[in-house]
Amino acid sequence: LPGVAEEKKVWAREGSSAVLPCHLNPRKMGKSWKQQPDKTSVLWKRHGGRYPHMVLEVGYSGLRKTALPMRARVSVQDSALRHGNFSLRIDPVRSEDAGLYEAQVTYNMESPCDLRFHPPCHFLFLAVTLSPPSPAVENEPLLLSCNSSHRASLVETRWFHNGRPVPTSRTFCSSHGALSIFHTAMSDSGSWRCQLRYSDNKVISATYNLQILGFDGPTNPVVYAAAGSAADLPCTLSYLPSALGINVVTAHWSRPSGGHLQDRGISQNSTSRSFHLRLPVVGPDDAGQYRCAVSVGSKTISRDVTLVVVTGPVSEGSRLLLICSLTHRRGHERFQWEHLDSAPTNSKLAVATSHNLEGQRPQMGPTLEIPHVSQKDTGTWECSVHGPEGRLGAVEYGLQITGTVSHGSVTDPFFSPYSIPWCPFLSQPHCPSPL
Repeated sequence: LPGVAEEKKVWAREGSSAVLPCHLNPRKMGKSWKQQPDKTSVLWKRHGGRYPHMVLEVGYSGLRKTALPMRARVSVQDSALRHGNFSLRIDPVRSEDAGLYEAQVTYNMESPCDLRFHPPCHFLFLAVTLSPPSPAVENEPLLLSCNSSHRASLVETRWFHNGRPVPTSRTFCSSHGALSIFHTAMSDSGSWRCQLRYSDNKVISATYNLQILGFDGPTNPVVYAAAGSAADLPCTLSYLPSALGINVVTAHWSRPSGGHLQDRGISQNSTSRSFHLRLPVVGPDDAGQYRCAVSVGSKTISRDVTLVVVTGPVSEGSRLLLICSLTHRRGHERFQWEHLDSAPTNSKLAVATSHNLEGQRPQMGPTLEIPHVSQKDTGTWECSVHGPEGRLGAVEYGLQITGTVSHGSVTDPFFSPYSIPWCPFLSQPHCPSPL
């Protein structure tokens, strides 16, 4: 029998696949194995407890025996057996699979003494687990645990989020291989990596891709609508529920102030991310706060949406400012106003900085000034933001004018700033009182 070789170590993450190597070189085994490769059997055993127990056995006839707990997860390839490859594949790996494995290969039935033991293979696992189990929900606490079967003493644990070190703060707390996130936010989504350093100077790491179920768009969205017009209140989830294995989702709209909403505000759908509420006609009494509550299993997440109903008229001949506000500005953005309802030749006004209007204090954010409002200014104005990578987003602003025109007709007496809040970082433009 050959001498006992040094123990090998194989690392694997929970949920991934692992291959425990076992290779026999036919040149070293002699001609008998080359001539009769089918007369070979392999037995994989796992050490633990009082006696080692069988994991997988392939007999001379090809008959296979598998331990019940690992039956659907362990295998050796028939084609590989004929080439002296008896490696054991485990897919998927579980934490309880960690331990010491040994392969026993017997070839040539007529030479029972010609027995080969493969060097023992110490299988170790490393995994990052989430508590409570996925999906993680916005604003709720969660715990990321970094577990390893390495036997040495743990000296240090470091966490990285999207490649950046995570410091201990009021939001994050690292202790004994675990990271607590007290209030999850959408910005916490992405790759989390734990790095473990042991007393034997072994450094290992594992990664977890964290998906957080929450809402798309700004945290406190505001929708502007003219009195008498329709309004759509957004409520869009960050992920498709069915993609996260969620089959039942219930969304319900309410008014915290106690206003009444009909059954149109209640829906059930796991194949859509959007649960917006459409109000066909809004008036001053509809203004205020609305709440979209989405129930996912035993958890409920909610988002408040503010509806602003504007009824004040903008008179013809007034001086008007339209201000487009941008959150998280980086400094290299370029703003452009476009009158969508006007002729193409005069449709665009580029506004890159705030204007100082007739000695007044500079306005915050990119500002469009209309010195004398006229009927030709009626319609939709769009504020778009552009960066080095191109167009970043836009919001729209509906403007209606009241006043007497040359032929004596009167415009619709409503001023209607509204927006389409599809750009998460661009707030709705607003209109100060006419000057």
